[in-house]
Amino acid sequence: MAILKNELLETMSVAQAVESLFPEPVSLRIEAYDGSIAGDVDAELTARIVSPQALSYIITAPGEVGMARAYLTGAIEVDPLDPGDPYEALKAIQMAIGKISVRPMDVPALIRSLGREVLQVPPLPKTESPSRLRRVTRGLTHSKGRDADAIHHHYDVSNRFYEMVLGPSMAYTCAVYDNDEMTLEEAQRNKFDLVARKLDLKPGMRLLDVGCGWGGMAMHAAQEYGAKVLAVTLSTDQAQWANDAVAKAGLSGQVEIRHQDYRDVTESDFDAISSIGLTEHIGVKNYPAYFGFLYGKLRPGARLLNHCITWENNRRNGGLERLGMRPSFVDRYIFPDGELAGSGTIVSIMEDTGFEVEHHENFRNHYARTTRAWAQNLSANWDACVAEVGEERARVWGLYLAGSSFGFERNNIQLHQVLGVKLDGNDNRYPWRHSFGA
Repeated sequence: MAILKNELLETMSVAQAVESLFPEPVSLRIEAYDGSIAGDVDAELTARIVSPQALSYIITAPGEVGMARAYLTGAIEVDPLDPGDPYEALKAIQMAIGKISVRPMDVPALIRSLGREVLQVPPLPKTESPSRLRRVTRGLTHSKGRDADAIHHHYDVSNRFYEMVLGPSMAYTCAVYDNDEMTLEEAQRNKFDLVARKLDLKPGMRLLDVGCGWGGMAMHAAQEYGAKVLAVTLSTDQAQWANDAVAKAGLSGQVEIRHQDYRDVTESDFDAISSIGLTEHIGVKNYPAYFGFLYGKLRPGARLLNHCITWENNRRNGGLERLGMRPSFVDRYIFPDGELAGSGTIVSIMEDTGFEVEHHENFRNHYARTTRAWAQNLSANWDACVAEVGEERARVWGLYLAGSSFGFERNNIQLHQVLGVKLDGNDNRYPWRHSFGA
């Protein structure tokens, strides 16, 4: 049977060869550059293989990176598809791709059918980062120079682009929804307020906000709670935008935004620390040093709120592309050197550092809704976003947001807030019950 299949593969059209990769029928029409058609010819969704480069991308990098390369370069087209919000189309395609099965014994026949040129790697998309093993110009993973490069790759793109995608809050982290009617802006404000309440902020308290983004948490803490805030970010664009926003809000006397690595903060004895979306950039092996550093910046009795994306369990800590492992779309296109851990790992390391963990909360469904809202913003502002950052990068964002929504919806990834207290001897001064309504 294998011999018969191999003989058939050598005589198949391009569309038929692609269809043969699926062990069972899929609801997808397949059209190819040789004029051939296969799959479900009446399906609502069409995958159009525009050039042989599409097959080269897929064969030389099987999985999500190869498919992304083909899509971003236009070697594969999908119809219908909203490039700003490709959620529905990508969901159908992912269901089909998940059924692909390439048997090693079939590969030689496929190559003979499609031509040896499919083994040549075409030019890569301009927005793709090198593999982790090739990112050595600025030092080892999570050195200060290399971290600065990674942050620059993702955040120093265009503040105007982020304004259109994120909305007025300029909050690039999971929003917190209290009901189905809440808007994205209301939910982002709700998130900042929840963090402030968990930290028990009071007028005059000193807050350190690490990885402050565009300053949303820092300004909320100052405006609504009277806190004095030191906020740091490695992104030059974020720091500039946040400083301008602070000045416009009349908060320059309460909020200081620095373009600085959190590890270079020399001040200490803070009353509270907020870390919202920074831990993903730290590296799992650096968690003990990270939480130890923050612990040392707090006065006794003070609180740390750590808010970050996590894996759904504690068995797969680390990045998706380590030591030459299968490349990850997120690592190559979104967050170079980013790594995740399970929430239990974070809790364990915080406790080993000396924190008493008082509260732990999962916002997985909230982040699925947040990324859907961002994708809808991208779609609504598509032409302006393309004009600002180019079509390829805008398409990257469409894929990223749709894929993120799937990940949170299917419980492949989660979002956790963990609240820890630096004990003051035997008395941590924590109330008998939580005062933040959760």
